[in-house]
Amino acid sequence: MRNTKWSLIGGEGLARTWACALALWLAATGAAAAASLDAALLPKIQGATFEVVAAKPADDPLTYEKALPLDLLPFQERTDKYHSIGTAFAIGKNQFVTAGHVLLTGVDSLWGAPSLRDANGKVYAIDKIEKFDLRKDFVVFTVSGNPGPETLDVDTKPVLNQEVYAVGNALGTGVVIRDGLYTSDTPEQQDGAWKWMRFSAAASPGNSGGPLLNKEGKVIGVVLMKSANENLNYALQMGEVLNAPAQAVMDSRVPFRFDIFSSTLSNTLKGQFALPLGVAEFFKRYEAVFNGYIDNQLKEILSRDTDKLFPRGDGSNQLLYGASWMNTVPGLIVRNSAGEWGLVEKQGNRMSLAANGYVQAGVSGHNFLLHLRRPDNLPADKLYNDPSALSEQLCKMGIFMRPVGSEQVRITSLGKPATDSVYVDHSQRRWQLRVWTLPFANTRVITFALPVPDGYAMLMRFASADDSYDNLADMRALLDYMSVGYEGSLAQWKDFLKNTALLPDALKSVHIQADYQQRFSYSSNRLAFSVTPQLQKIEPESTLTLGMGFVPDHGKVVWDVNAVSLRANPQESDRLHIERNVVPPAALDDDAKSYWDKLLKRRHPYEGTAYSANGETRIGAPASGAGATPGVVYSVFYAMAGSQGQDSMKPKLDLLMKDLKVTEQ
Repeated sequence: MRNTKWSLIGGEGLARTWACALALWLAATGAAAAASLDAALLPKIQGATFEVVAAKPADDPLTYEKALPLDLLPFQERTDKYHSIGTAFAIGKNQFVTAGHVLLTGVDSLWGAPSLRDANGKVYAIDKIEKFDLRKDFVVFTVSGNPGPETLDVDTKPVLNQEVYAVGNALGTGVVIRDGLYTSDTPEQQDGAWKWMRFSAAASPGNSGGPLLNKEGKVIGVVLMKSANENLNYALQMGEVLNAPAQAVMDSRVPFRFDIFSSTLSNTLKGQFALPLGVAEFFKRYEAVFNGYIDNQLKEILSRDTDKLFPRGDGSNQLLYGASWMNTVPGLIVRNSAGEWGLVEKQGNRMSLAANGYVQAGVSGHNFLLHLRRPDNLPADKLYNDPSALSEQLCKMGIFMRPVGSEQVRITSLGKPATDSVYVDHSQRRWQLRVWTLPFANTRVITFALPVPDGYAMLMRFASADDSYDNLADMRALLDYMSVGYEGSLAQWKDFLKNTALLPDALKSVHIQADYQQRFSYSSNRLAFSVTPQLQKIEPESTLTLGMGFVPDHGKVVWDVNAVSLRANPQESDRLHIERNVVPPAALDDDAKSYWDKLLKRRHPYEGTAYSANGETRIGAPASGAGATPGVVYSVFYAMAGSQGQDSMKPKLDLLMKDLKVTEQ
């Protein structure tokens, strides 16, 4: 899934090469089609039809493994200073029409607002937006400058089964005219408020917004969509354009889905504002309406059944009372169709970096879920405080590529992020929000990176420029449903804890002290214990893991430490594990109640007797605070490799239990 996503974003060069080759072939067939029109009409059609273009960014923040082999691109593509994105045509003096979706490519675009380019290569900036309809997908506008006198006549009463001609620039290869038939009318999908024209003339990506002509050369429709399943494409009758009010009208069903739910909202985006407006002000007003809709949809979907939204309701109990929260690759808390909440972990592939570093990557929906283990030769301060250090490690994953002709050129650095800030989620975790740009693809890379002892836990997405706000809003909300444990060597923990501004609030009351070969101690508002070398080795490489999760706490749910694990070193399995358990509610199943009963009554495996499991020997016991009927009991385990006797294991457990204190009830 990750590769598919990237190929769609980064495959622009290949797609354009294919499209240009196709357009050249179409141009040849278009000449034959044009011959069936009155030859005297062709100069007028060409003079009144324009390419819609967007300027290629002058600056590129990216660094590549080598110089881009631009000579592999067709001459026209590599020398053109513009991207071709559609077609427009003149219907009056300084009055032009194109598809609404062509104009909207300029919303929050890295390429800027679209412009028009005539057959001689002269470019005209869009000036005023006079009419716009999101659902009917058209826009009427003016431009700065004087494109010339040619305009197309309009026929608002087209006749079925007549020969028609689709006109378009076909991605910058010149005006192409293709013939077909106006075959039928189809009611629009939402509520049949008007009828789409269906025609058989061929259409390619560059045709969007171009004119559909009759044999007299009059415009009868605006070419809008290519049919996915048949050779019958879509156009909007010109009567709908001419009769539209001088307003921006938004009345379109826009589905909305949030990744933690299996359901989708299907509401209607509604809004309007008066025109004309300058193009920059139009985009600003449009974004205000559209982004407001996104905010409202997110609010609505999260407000449904609030009594059952995690961590509330019986559907949350299995996760609240049964999870250890030890995952180091971020996991998403999601609800299934039965209303049960669970933790979805996508481990994915591990990609090795230098000096013991790696990236563990999983994909869930639109999301990359990453665990970046910091290379030993990369200082923690540099990783946490220098965005370029993070981008360089991400680029080593091999998913950041720029296609140039037949080659894929690896991107080695994303450069300086366009934005760099800190976002604090509801659990008071501090995520570093960075947004990088891929100008060649008009795409943003959005990362929320949570500092953890051994590096970062991350949520990452690729967002097309016009979807950036939607993705950012979605990702911010998702962070409240993300789980990740905190793990690192004792040396990494020391470096991590120095960065106090990056620590979550839950760790500010946790005190960790490691004196190598002498003593390790842990204390919080809930639990305290210490370890000496008599129990196990205390070395810089010893691994400490804190299971951080959503835990019940006297009638409420808080994000806090749920489990503590300390391993002697990565090569040895000797370790201790202490985990918090809470009395289960009546709604939970018998397994949960049986587990709790074992803890209270010190039954196996909590009776202090050594036993074998998975090639190691374990021994365990419960621990609780003062009180006859504790509501919180900690399970305390110690494990050693191989087969060990009771006489070896029991003293280890006694050493661990000796200084262990539970300070909560």
